[in-house]
Amino acid sequence: MAAPVAELRRVCRQAWEPVLAKVSRAVVFLDAASAEALHWGGGGAGELLAAGALAVRALSAEAAAGGARVVFVVSGALRGSTAAAVRGVLGQGGVRHCVLVSGGEAEGGGAAELEETLRRWMGEGGRAEVVLRGPPLLAPVSAELCLLPALAGLLLPLPGPGGPGPAEVGLGALPAELRAAVRAVVGDLDALFTSLGLREESFAVGALSRVVAAELASYASARNRRRTATNKASVVFVDRTLDLAGAVGHHGDNLAEKILSVLPKLPGHKIDVMVNMVELTALQTADETCSIIAPGCLAQPNDPAAKALWESFMNLKQKEAVMEARRHLVEAASRENLPIKMSMGRVTPEQLSSYIQLFRNNLKALENHCGLLQLVLATVQTLKHPQTSKWDNFLAFERLLLQTIGESEMPSVLNQLLPMIKSYNERTKDDYTCEDFLILLVYMYSVVGEIKSGKELEAAEEEVKKALVKAICDEPEPPPVLRKITGCDSSLNLTSQKATDAVDDIFRSLRDIARARTHMKQFNSIHNPGSNTHQASYKPLLKQVVEEICNPDRPDPVDIEHMSSGLTDLLKTGFSMFMKVNRPHPGDHPLLIIFMVGGVTVSEVKMVKDLLATRKPGTQVMVLSSALLTPRSAIELLFAPDRLQPDTDI
Repeated sequence: MAAPVAELRRVCRQAWEPVLAKVSRAVVFLDAASAEALHWGGGGAGELLAAGALAVRALSAEAAAGGARVVFVVSGALRGSTAAAVRGVLGQGGVRHCVLVSGGEAEGGGAAELEETLRRWMGEGGRAEVVLRGPPLLAPVSAELCLLPALAGLLLPLPGPGGPGPAEVGLGALPAELRAAVRAVVGDLDALFTSLGLREESFAVGALSRVVAAELASYASARNRRRTATNKASVVFVDRTLDLAGAVGHHGDNLAEKILSVLPKLPGHKIDVMVNMVELTALQTADETCSIIAPGCLAQPNDPAAKALWESFMNLKQKEAVMEARRHLVEAASRENLPIKMSMGRVTPEQLSSYIQLFRNNLKALENHCGLLQLVLATVQTLKHPQTSKWDNFLAFERLLLQTIGESEMPSVLNQLLPMIKSYNERTKDDYTCEDFLILLVYMYSVVGEIKSGKELEAAEEEVKKALVKAICDEPEPPPVLRKITGCDSSLNLTSQKATDAVDDIFRSLRDIARARTHMKQFNSIHNPGSNTHQASYKPLLKQVVEEICNPDRPDPVDIEHMSSGLTDLLKTGFSMFMKVNRPHPGDHPLLIIFMVGGVTVSEVKMVKDLLATRKPGTQVMVLSSALLTPRSAIELLFAPDRLQPDTDI
């Protein structure tokens, strides 16, 4: 089997072939998830323009068609707000020929019905064509990590007290939008595995993972594929909600993670960030948000040198990655005969900036190394960013929390936190903001696990709630995450009652987060309490799962459940109770695919890769997920109420 890494890149490009074949002399409309997939894995909008597209636009109901021929690229099926936007564009008139490239059939209809619907929306005499894509639209963020941008909101609603246990959660018990998301994941994975020629065994850790794995195991098209495919793989689905400390923690000494966490997001994107490019121009401005110059970004699918540097950012420690950035820059400057003075020793952002300046007035050099310069500028801006100096404060505080949680009960830990919650006017730049506190609270409740409730805990929580509500109400201009959580777009309509309701909801969710591992037998703790000789530490759930998979003694996994796909598997499982039958084990196959249901972090991807390289060197690994999480985006995913709103525009 070719390395899945090389194959993945091929599959990502292959998904765009039906689009490239249709775009000549057409205006192309992309939904947000398709645009992200194109950005990371399809070569960018330049590919579509080179294939003859007249223009590339964001899909929205207000967008003007601007041509008689249009191509719509949608990441999933034509439903909900996507269908409303397509109808809005066609309803303006003027379009005579439209092509829809979609990932799945619309609910209740095949290609013929879809074409009929599109013709009706276009009006008299219009031609419509529907092309169903093969592989799904993926964003290959690094050699081992691929995201499905269409499913960024996929996360299990946290179980309330007395709610159904993981064993009782089936597809039918999930909210309608989550059911649709699970079906979309299964369809996309089946299409991806078909392109890679995989015959997989599915395993699951956690409630939502069980649902996804069971659906994939019994999915008719997947069962047919497994009869003939030859490349064996294990797919292990893991629930994000079992370990949220990993999503909000600051354990990773990783440059890519910091860049993604502190720089502002590219408009309309969930993954990539904006890099300020003013330094490469003659424009003199101290304005951070200067929008005259288009921003740079991290995805450089057509630039091998920049791609290699990005892999270093993903895989090396921060200090090594920054040295690598300097080395690439020095080599590029030497190739262009720029007068560079090489200096050894520690790399500073100022030193990198001075090297970047050399490229400024040399258009040829700028053009040749544009991708590389964007990544080095991202590095400089991240190292100088105030959030980066706060990163180490977070890390120190998390370590302190780990120690304290081991020694005292939750109420006293909350009481220690209380004096640190300060209102806007009382805060210095080093103090924690309201969002920072939400990050710390999720970390605490996820690490501590099942908490004994009682009057003392309730009293301590009430005090923290009051302080948080006051701090939120005192914000002169609430930051975007708080706006989403409270549902208020400005401080003018943020009432004390709305803040109280939002904070009450947050604390209900925090109790659920603490309860998430109750049903686990083997992976029920992510906290190492420490001893006289060792500090208390956080032991990532994903690390425990991968170590169990790599265990040379191959014990029957307790919490990694195999999902059988038919009678043969059931018989094997049944016979194994009283005969020597080898039950399927996730470590059986040469390719291990980890799917984090609900998002993954850069540090986790690196940890999985490093663990397998040392424990099971022959095994190839691929990490798939619905989102790339940073501490802030994890908070938004957990607490913003519109995560998976019913998509019912049509």
